[in-house]
Formats: sequence, structure tokens, C-alpha cells
Amino acid sequence: MKHSALALVFALTLSAQDRSVPIDNDQVKVLKVTQAPHIKTKLHKHDMNRVMIYLQAGKQTIAYQGANTAHLNWKAGEALWSPKSGMHIAEITSDNPVTIVELELKNAGRKVTMPAKDPLKVAPAQYKLEMENDQVRVLRSRVGPKGSIPQHEHGLNRVVVFLTDQDFKITKADGTVDMLKHKAGDVTWSGPVTHKEENLSDKPFEILIVEIK
Repeated sequence: MKHSALALVFALTLSAQDRSVPIDNDQVKVLKVTQAPHIKTKLHKHDMNRVMIYLQAGKQTIAYQGANTAHLNWKAGEALWSPKSGMHIAEITSDNPVTIVELELKNAGRKVTMPAKDPLKVAPAQYKLEMENDQVRVLRSRVGPKGSIPQHEHGLNRVVVFLTDQDFKITKADGTVDMLKHKAGDVTWSGPVTHKEENLSDKPFEILIVEIK
């Protein structure tokens, strides 16, 4: 009984405290939330469409008021679309805490034309399309150990979620060089840019990029 009580206190503390807002601007609000398992949220709703990025594998039930219960099951590093929803209660039903990067989209969405050097065209081996709609385009980028990506252009503002550690040399179109390092789980905001990338690490690298239309 004592161990169960301590586990509950830990879970409640984790649920209440491990929440941050790394990005909040006129296009998107990003929340990074660690949800403890087997604790139901308060009744709430979401007024904006969201992109959900799950840093660990997990399962969740979402009980909608006056409707059916949804059951979600995701892999580590998976990105899912979550449309705005009515009142509901959510619960992580897998046994370990899950950190979720939640992107609340403030924009209404628009049609955009991607640049000629779009990464999907220039580097199809390293950039893959995960999902796309009127509000976002989600890309997954994987670069092998000591791998590189030729010059390409990101035409939109974007949120970058790091799934692995980063140790990169970035060379911009004007020749400016940046040495970038991030940890797995970091979340950053970036604007349009043309550059080439080099992975200095002897480990593979992976990110999810959410472009805001």
C-alpha cells in the first residue's frame, strides 16, 4: 500500500509539473507535456487543430462527452493529426510516462508554393513527407552517421522537434557557417533559409519538421 501511494504521488507531481511552452507566436503555440500513466485529465476541450508528436511509445483513451471513446496507440517519434474537439477526458493507459509535443495551430491555413530547392526534391533519401493539409506540412529527416544533405531551401516558418541528439555543421547560401548542437527532445523555431547540412556525429540523426502554412 505504501509503495502504491508513493507511486501515485509521483505520478500526480509529474503530471502537474512537467509542462512547458517552448514556442508561442502568432502562428503556433507549442506545449511540451509529460503525461503520467493511469491518471485521468480534467474534462476539457481543444479549440484549435493540433499536430501531436510523441517522444515515447504509448497508448491513450479519450472519452468524449456524449460520444464514443477513442483508443490511440502510437510509436516513439510518431506524428499524428488531432483536429479540434469537444469536451473529453484523456488517460495514458500504457505503463510509462509519455512526453508529447503539442502544436496548437493558430493559422487558418493557405495554399503555398514550395521552392524549387524544396528538400523533398533535393534530398528525397533524407527527407520524407509524413502528412500535409491546408495548415501544415510535416517532414521527417534522417541523416546517417557522417552524412550530409546538399543545399536546399526551407520556404516556410517551421517547428523542429529533435528525436536524437544533433551535432551539425550548417552552411548557409551566403557561406555563413553555424555549428549546431541539440539534445533529443529539444524543440526549436526557425524561419525560411537556404543551407546545406553535415552530420558531424558517428550516430544517425532524426528530426520532425512541422512547416506552418
